[in-house]
Amino acid sequence: MAYNKPKPDDRSDNVEKLQSMIQNTIENMEEAEATMEFSTPEERANIEAKNERRRESIEGYRAEIKDEAAFSRKNQ
Repeated sequence: MAYNKPKPDDRSDNVEKLQSMIQNTIENMEEAEATMEFSTPEERANIEAKNERRRESIEGYRAEIKDEAAFSRKNQ
């Protein structure tokens, strides 16, 4: 029986990917805020709640970037 070897952990571009995710999330927040002008109160509340979750995601991405930076420094 042949076993597949797992791919090595390639973290070389994680920071770039995380930064891109942050930028995309910010753009989504800005687009959502622009639509709030034409939204009903219920839609506006939904947009505000979603943007709050997006802010939390951005905080998580930034924490991951710090972790990646620490990993890179440790393994140089």
